[in-house]
Amino acid sequence: MDLRGRARDAEVGGMTTAVLDRSPAPTRRPWSAGTWWTVALGRLPATLAFLVTTALLAAGVLPIGDAATVTAGLTAAAVAVAADWLPRERVAALRPVVVPLAGTVAVGLLHAGTGAPGVLVLLLAPAGALVAGVQRLGRQASTIDRLEREQATLLDQVRSRADELDRASRILAARAQTMTSVIDAVTEQSIIGTDPDGTIRVWNPGAEKLLGLPRADVVRRRSILDFHLPEELEEAAGTHGTTVGLHSLVRHAQETGSDVRDWTYVGAGGRQRTVSVAITPRTDDRGVHAGWNFVGTDMTDVRATERMKDQFVSLISHELRTPLTSILGYLELVLDDDDRTLTDEQRSYLTTVERNADRLLRLVGDLLFTARVEAGQFTLQPEQVDLVAIVQAAEETARVAATNAGVQLRVAAPDDRLVVAGDPVRLGQACDNLVSNAVKFTPHGGEVTLTVAAGWQSADGAVTAEERPGATPVAQLSVRDTGIGIPNDEQGKLFTRFFRASTAQRNAVPGVGLGLSITKAITTAHGGTLDLVSAEGEGTTFTLTLPRET
Repeated sequence: MDLRGRARDAEVGGMTTAVLDRSPAPTRRPWSAGTWWTVALGRLPATLAFLVTTALLAAGVLPIGDAATVTAGLTAAAVAVAADWLPRERVAALRPVVVPLAGTVAVGLLHAGTGAPGVLVLLLAPAGALVAGVQRLGRQASTIDRLEREQATLLDQVRSRADELDRASRILAARAQTMTSVIDAVTEQSIIGTDPDGTIRVWNPGAEKLLGLPRADVVRRRSILDFHLPEELEEAAGTHGTTVGLHSLVRHAQETGSDVRDWTYVGAGGRQRTVSVAITPRTDDRGVHAGWNFVGTDMTDVRATERMKDQFVSLISHELRTPLTSILGYLELVLDDDDRTLTDEQRSYLTTVERNADRLLRLVGDLLFTARVEAGQFTLQPEQVDLVAIVQAAEETARVAATNAGVQLRVAAPDDRLVVAGDPVRLGQACDNLVSNAVKFTPHGGEVTLTVAAGWQSADGAVTAEERPGATPVAQLSVRDTGIGIPNDEQGKLFTRFFRASTAQRNAVPGVGLGLSITKAITTAHGGTLDLVSAEGEGTTFTLTLPRET
């Protein structure tokens, strides 16, 4: 059913309800004993008058001058009385006219046939009936007038509802057209809509471009499963313990409301594309599940580039690590050989070479570390770690660089130990990265403050110094600087590998953009969080939060 028909049905239903809500018209019920008594009281006088007159004529009290005329009068009276007593609707409608007319004719005939003036007293009955009939007709006319007014009101309501229905139909049609136009305007993403059983009902130009099939060949003819690799569906079914089919494809979206992951689409001619597919359930206007939406973005080239980059990083790292280790080993032998005397100038040169080789080796280590993180090979060696000692070691390491840059380092830490479960080497690496970054991005005369504190974290992520019901114990390490800051629109990319903020590039701050991504990976591996607060030109604060035992 189209939108107009659906809206029309709803409108008719509403109008039907409005009519049904009206007070029902009184229905004619069988007369009860009380009703009969009331009717009898209203009709008894005329009946008694007829019977008394008949009795007087039969007894000879009233003289009969013309028997035929008297008989006709009695017949007319009998008709009037019978018509007055009959309850059927046809007679009841004529009663206001028939009863008075027949009664008047009867009295006239009886008076003519008997010549007795007393018979004229019988005129009171038809006269009363005539008055009652006129009153009844007046009430009926009033009822008809009221019903006509109500009918006119209902007609006005029907016209008004019809106009509203027409406007609603036009609005729904316009919205449907707008939605169709939006979907058809998307050419770089595939939008596929299906029935609950996976039969395709929506196929936009982006899907035509990605999979190489026109809409007419797919809609109502193909299933979404036709465009997926069977082995990927089998793997998903095995992972979730479900049957191979649509359920294995949409299971996660069915449970959580949405699912975004890479799938391999198989298009025309068997061409395979790696597609990031967002799957969401679709409902109709009644809120009933009506199918699934699959919005896909072609990631084939992006994923290939990422694999090449990872392979390149891994290859270069391994190729550089061995010669650098050898260079540093020979430098150490030359610098520590007491048998060979080096001039101060030579020693200075070799020290510079050693410093840069160490820096290059650390860079190679960072590259290898990020490659292991991407490959899921990052492991920890957990033990009880004093976070205060980690911070003090980081401050000592960065002290020379801070002094040379004219940056003041401050440490605010408790006197007691603050113990967390973690890998001391990796936590030290994360802390060193934060402190060295703060020093590099803080101009001469600035300040870097390292703060360590215990706290309690509630379910909403807020951390307070006081214990609260339901809160979990945490340890926090904050590194705050008064440096150049980070633009708001770049903060979301800051933990991406090789990303460098525009402020760093403008100020020619050295670096390759790996430190923060490594720190984020280490924090996540420890079950913690790394938060950022920054304002360009005002400074930056990184807060590392780790779970702790009480």
